[in-house]
Amino acid sequence: MQNGTTLYALDIDGASFTKACGGPCTEGCVTLARIGEDAWALGDSKRPDAQPLRFTTEELGVAGIDPARFGLDV
Repeated sequence: MQNGTTLYALDIDGASFTKACGGPCTEGCVTLARIGEDAWALGDSKRPDAQPLRFTTEELGVAGIDPARFGLDV
């Protein structure tokens, strides 16, 4: 099981981030990438230099974030 320490130890160079937008994305979008088994990185397209936050699949669910909305399988 992943935890905060192991999640942030994962290398995300080369991770493929996808956007989920409810509209034209003129204000920026949330981006999501699978970075390992039960591990996700959540970014902000308006702040590409900001380090993405990292979550387990369970944590994403608790936050109401569904990877399927991004076209990703759990």
